[in-house]
Amino acid sequence: MNQMIFVNLPVKNLETTKSFFGKLGYSFNPQFSDDSTACLVISDTIFAMLLTEPRFKEFTKKEIADTSTTTEVLLALSAESREKVDELADAALASGGSPAGDPQDHGFMYGRSFQDPDGHTWEVVWMDPAAVEGQQG
Repeated sequence: MNQMIFVNLPVKNLETTKSFFGKLGYSFNPQFSDDSTACLVISDTIFAMLLTEPRFKEFTKKEIADTSTTTEVLLALSAESREKVDELADAALASGGSPAGDPQDHGFMYGRSFQDPDGHTWEVVWMDPAAVEGQQG
């Protein structure tokens, strides 16, 4: 069995956040969702558990990061092409996200970033497979 990851993220308004990611083409697993939690399916092995802030607080004794002034995590997703990077970033910006930084173009690697409605930073990155293979040898 492939290892899976479940990233837990606090959200202010679950319906707003679900709508945002739905507009990006992602789905939700209803088996792991309820009125305070939504299981965002990013791939077969990557999920984000979107939890209302009160629900999120049940799992930690620490304060929830104020994403308007701090960065608690940078979430990076791979993309299969430069065009797919632009498609996802443009869709995020058109759906209520905000820019998180300038595009990064290193020739063999290209990325853009955005913040979701809750201020979490998402990066979308493409790397030239030939450049990656060349670095492994």
